[in-house]
Amino acid sequence: MANEENKHTPHVHHIEPYSAEFTTMVPTGFVKFFRTCVIWQFIRFVMINIKMTIVILKSHH
Repeated sequence: MANEENKHTPHVHHIEPYSAEFTTMVPTGFVKFFRTCVIWQFIRFVMINIKMTIVILKSHH
């Protein structure tokens, strides 16, 4: 039966549910800083909008 359960996910057969490897990643202080920094969020917003504008302009030619 265990073989049938892992038929669709053979690459994770070594991870047992509720083990230490099964938990999600905890963000570091550096990551938390960038997620909450308003200046960084504004810079990312501008960068993404510039990229979108370039893609849209290319598609119109």
